[in-house]
Amino acid sequence: MSGPNGDPNISPDDGIINDEDDFGEEEYSAINNMLDQINSYLDDLEERNDALNGKLHELMESNRQARLEFRAQLLAPPKEEDVEEHCPTADGESSSTSKEDINEDKEGLQMNDMNI
Repeated sequence: MSGPNGDPNISPDDGIINDEDDFGEEEYSAINNMLDQINSYLDDLEERNDALNGKLHELMESNRQARLEFRAQLLAPPKEEDVEEHCPTADGESSSTSKEDINEDKEGLQMNDMNI
């Protein structure tokens, strides 16, 4: 008979191979309990991961919607009342935002969109 590595003339009766790996019921029970506990921890971790992943997707979608709405507001043609509020008036006073500022903002957004 061949040995564990194919060596000839070695038998388990020669005393070279010891099978002292015999575990009692207590050891198997303890191992099973540990494996059950590990499995429980892994299940809990998986549930938390799924919940965080779902929240992340919700946040990303909300952020995307807010960005689209903001972009639509900035790229939409200004209403007449908005232009009157932000452009120089007949008496020569000007407000903080001009048509040029609005156009510069639109160009900046368009450049940012290209980088995304």
